[in-house]
Amino acid sequence: MNIYVGNLSYRMGDSELEAVFAKFGEVVSAKIIMDRETGRSKGFGFVEMATDIAGNEAIEALNDSDVEGRKLRVNEARPREERPRRQF
Repeated sequence: MNIYVGNLSYRMGDSELEAVFAKFGEVVSAKIIMDRETGRSKGFGFVEMATDIAGNEAIEALNDSDVEGRKLRVNEARPREERPRRQF
């Protein structure tokens, strides 16, 4: 199950994000999205859990929970919408 995690601390790295979710089951991947220009975190990321059961438990427990002083927004990730590329 792929999970969206928003409102992350800008200091949090992939391994810290993985550790938060590992309490609920096997984490296949944990990736914080970085800004291409600055290299800084954009404050959100995605976690892939091995099973839907573990994913749902993590969503229930972590949504609106306080991690590093920020209230996380955690829900099942939706497929990315196709948007036309911006022309400059």
